[in-house]
Amino acid sequence: MGWRERFEEPVRDIASRSRAVNMVRAAASRVTTPLLPDDYLHLANPLWSARELRGKIVEVRPETDDSATLVIKPGWGFSFDYHPGQYMGIGVLVEGRWTWRSYSLTSVPLTTSDTHGKIVSITVKAMAEGFLSGHLVNGLAPGTVVRLAAPQGEFVLPAELPEKLLFVTAGSGITPIMSMLRTMSSRKQHTDVHLIHSVPTDKDLMFAAELEQFEADGLLRVHVQRTRSEGKIDAEGLDALCPDWGQRQTWACGPAPLLDSLTQMWTQAGLRDHLHIERFALERGEVGAEGGTVTFSKTGRTATADGATTLMAAGEDVGVQMPFGCRMGICQSCVVMLDKGVVRDLRSGAEHVAGERIQTCISVAAGDCTLEV
Repeated sequence: MGWRERFEEPVRDIASRSRAVNMVRAAASRVTTPLLPDDYLHLANPLWSARELRGKIVEVRPETDDSATLVIKPGWGFSFDYHPGQYMGIGVLVEGRWTWRSYSLTSVPLTTSDTHGKIVSITVKAMAEGFLSGHLVNGLAPGTVVRLAAPQGEFVLPAELPEKLLFVTAGSGITPIMSMLRTMSSRKQHTDVHLIHSVPTDKDLMFAAELEQFEADGLLRVHVQRTRSEGKIDAEGLDALCPDWGQRQTWACGPAPLLDSLTQMWTQAGLRDHLHIERFALERGEVGAEGGTVTFSKTGRTATADGATTLMAAGEDVGVQMPFGCRMGICQSCVVMLDKGVVRDLRSGAEHVAGERIQTCISVAAGDCTLEV
């Protein structure tokens, strides 16, 4: 929709054949209708907003059968000097409701001296249980305007690279590492880098050609473990693939079992401070038969939720808007007080009782409960 059509939107149903008359009517409507500054900015450019970060989907580029890279042009107010390895929130309007998730940036940060290439990218794998991830990979069209949350996260490389680096990843856990590798390549930073990456089969390998080129350029050594035919990597296998792992600063990202085993291995070696971990997916524990009636005390509304529905989702289903950020248990933006009852953390299974502050995006009802919302 062009600027003229957006300007004439209030009188669309009474439009005249005369463009001049339509413009006059639209102008009259605009000056007599209370608008916020954001409304005027949106007329000029849908990416301009004084209230929120926005972006436009430029391209949806398939990586594998079930993953794609989303190239996004952010609007006014977005800071491009993020750190490689950080994640970004994206909100998409689906069936009349804004749904948010956070994904690692796979693009290269830009400095203030850069004057071109003002885009960012995230790479998303469609998960069987992931409503939004499937839509992003298969249902999002170029030109779609989305909402963005500023990049954040501590899973980043130091300004001065260590002499030896080890990346251990699995599946989509390679996405934050790709931002690091692309940044190192663009800045011509060279150090001793070893990447060990696990995927079920070759067809599940994201960025295959680029990783091959990085290795040919001498940026790193790559080992791809095809777990369906070669099995998963254990401590003995890691020793064989990278005998000097204990001398390397290590960044790891992937499923919880992988990260848990690495944590145990590095801890037993007295090297826990050499291991940097990113748990960017909601790691759900055993889903029990709990659930119950959730009461939101400030609004007086209630919701019936099962043992797999988060308190945040339960509230949103009945129109209760709660604070949120990453929606994955990382940023702590969704913390509220539990007034009554018991709730359970989906990641660890730990229970929280009345009087504790809980994260609504990763907690479920373990019986009837009341939240101070």
